[in-house]
Amino acid sequence: MKNLTTAVYGKASASTFLSYINSRFYKGRAPEGTNYPFVVYKVVTNNPEKTFTEDYENTIIQFSLFSSNSSTLEIETIYGYLKSLYDECALTITGSTLIWMKRVTTAFQPEEHTTPSGTIQVWAYHIDYEILESLD
Repeated sequence: MKNLTTAVYGKASASTFLSYINSRFYKGRAPEGTNYPFVVYKVVTNNPEKTFTEDYENTIIQFSLFSSNSSTLEIETIYGYLKSLYDECALTITGSTLIWMKRVTTAFQPEEHTTPSGTIQVWAYHIDYEILESLD
């Protein structure tokens, strides 16, 4: 699992996606008081799959994008960069071979977030990617 999440983070290094969000890209959760916009990614599910001769891992990773901008332009731009980076991408994972990484669900909604200065409305995208890898 660590190798997969490391590969996901590494794929973003030196990308327009990471630059646009000022490198605010976190595994699990963002630190308290993080400025907007930011992106969090986490493993939602991980299921082993086997055939008679091969072992696979089937993982769902969720990316959650957040923007406090009153317009949707910023969050939609981040979403576009994320799709360009990860949709059907090539991902180098130590100890396994990527079969596919494909976007399976997307939800867009306003949310309330609590900040040190109070509760604010933010835009949020939650995007799930299915990653199938063959274990070496």
